[in-house]
Amino acid sequence: MRRTLAVLMVAVTSMVALSFLVPLALVVKETAQSRALAEAERQASSLVPVLALSTKEADLALAAARTAAARRGLLAVHVSGTAVSGTSRAPEAEIAKAAAQTRASTIELPSGYVLLRPVALDATRSAVVEVFVPAADLNRGVFASWAVLTVLALMMTAGSVMVGDRLGARVVRAARRLGSAATALGKGDLGERIHPDGPPELVAAATAFNAMANRVTQLLAAERELAADLSHRLRTPLAALKLSLDQLGPQAEQSRQALARLENEVDAIIAAARKPSRAATSCDAAEVLRDRLTFWSALAEDQQRPWELVGATLPVRVTVPASELGAAVDALLGNVFRHTPEGTAFSVALHEGKDSVGILIADGGPGIHDPETALQRGASGAGSTGLGLDIARRLAESTGGWLRVDTSSLGGAQVQIWLRNPALKRTLSRP
Repeated sequence: MRRTLAVLMVAVTSMVALSFLVPLALVVKETAQSRALAEAERQASSLVPVLALSTKEADLALAAARTAAARRGLLAVHVSGTAVSGTSRAPEAEIAKAAAQTRASTIELPSGYVLLRPVALDATRSAVVEVFVPAADLNRGVFASWAVLTVLALMMTAGSVMVGDRLGARVVRAARRLGSAATALGKGDLGERIHPDGPPELVAAATAFNAMANRVTQLLAAERELAADLSHRLRTPLAALKLSLDQLGPQAEQSRQALARLENEVDAIIAAARKPSRAATSCDAAEVLRDRLTFWSALAEDQQRPWELVGATLPVRVTVPASELGAAVDALLGNVFRHTPEGTAFSVALHEGKDSVGILIADGGPGIHDPETALQRGASGAGSTGLGLDIARRLAESTGGWLRVDTSSLGGAQVQIWLRNPALKRTLSRP
């Protein structure tokens, strides 16, 4: 912006300077020429009284010697067409023509101008005083004046660029502060605020940003309180359920383990909700998948479901918390167990690309007839709320990735979760 303003100020100031200085430079040149010709006219007129008294060469030479033009060899006197003093440069025809006139005239020569001043001596005779004005006299002081005007134009341009740069720097500083604050807020720094400064438009934008940040902070605080409150309310039915399971004896051990995990998740939700903010974390996706498949394998064995975990042998880092990734995997595997018949096979594959990590969960069930509708929360049909897909989709989009539903090689549905890794610089293109 500062560079653009500088170029703009140079262009505007240059046009203004040229529109004024070019005519002024022409006026200076014309003034210098008029001054030189007026001086020649004055010196020629100084000989008129002498010619009225005498036309002798000696007298005229003595009178002409008192003029600067004669001392420089630029003055001549013609009496009845004959040069009686000085060196003539004007053509004889022009001299004769000037003698017949009543006022001074000028003629242009290659090296300057000649002023011809007629003087009437009597009824039959006339004289002409010739004064030559060299080109150097015509342009005396012109180039110096032009140099001053050029320096003045450059100073005006430099001054306007400096003023424009200061104004641009003020705008740029305010815009950069606003951009930095927005970036910090986007990264989770809810305490980021800026002091409104700069032009009125940026002051208004900064004020609106502060108001937005305050509102976001309030909404997040209310959401955390609501999550904590709901989680606390779950403790009572969970406690009752635990007592009921304790009465069933050893055969309910698997249900007690699931209930213990549910209690841990509730505790984790309460702890996370009480935190004012949470920094970005990462986890090993392979470890999370192995852990979750170990959990679900018991139920899969009871329902005689063949399953397979592919690509989860080596560590694969992803920039999401382990709890959130585990919750998304549980939601999708829960959909497999709820919406496919017992004995239906499923597989989980982990794929590490150059700039993304993919988790593919496939089953051999009836599939999803309308994937687009299934991605809309509360509209997936078949008795499902669509919450599982929504959880996975929001997790993927939080990293800049995406979720896609298509048909698996097993004949049923396949859900693809693609997670972006900000540490990788290469741009990811969605297929």
